[in-house]
Amino acid sequence: MDFCLGMIMQSLQLRKKLLSEFNLHTIVRLPNGVFAPYTSIATNILFFDKSKPTEKIDYYQVPLPEGLKNGFTKTRPFKEEHLQGVKDWWKNRDKEDKNAYSVTIEEIKKANYNLDFKNPNNENEKKEYSLNELLTMMKEKADNIHRLIGELSEALKGVEE
Repeated sequence: MDFCLGMIMQSLQLRKKLLSEFNLHTIVRLPNGVFAPYTSIATNILFFDKSKPTEKIDYYQVPLPEGLKNGFTKTRPFKEEHLQGVKDWWKNRDKEDKNAYSVTIEEIKKANYNLDFKNPNNENEKKEYSLNELLTMMKEKADNIHRLIGELSEALKGVEE
């Protein structure tokens, strides 16, 4: 097993263990650049306890403030005030909030324990595809191109003669 595959398998086993032995009840998704300029890696805060296995996860996606299209920077840092929305939601989770959504354990298992669920309330958010999804899409497109080239070649046989 190569190193990358080994890391993926360990990560999968870790997520399965976390969800079966702990109640991962909340994930707060922070916007890009929270730790800029040190890293641009997406940051999530996980809240869990040992009360029971996970049944569902509540997500809260902290939005970028108006005027910050590309995330936070060294000159425009992330501040405590940017967490006010999640603090208000935390106190009253039943209140509808476009930044909050839930995912059941069944959905997580169906996604092979991938916890990266996008906010269904945000139409502007781009879908990110797994490597397998990308490879499948590329194969389908390549097969379609190959089929169209065959059809075009057949159609041109009579024209070229």
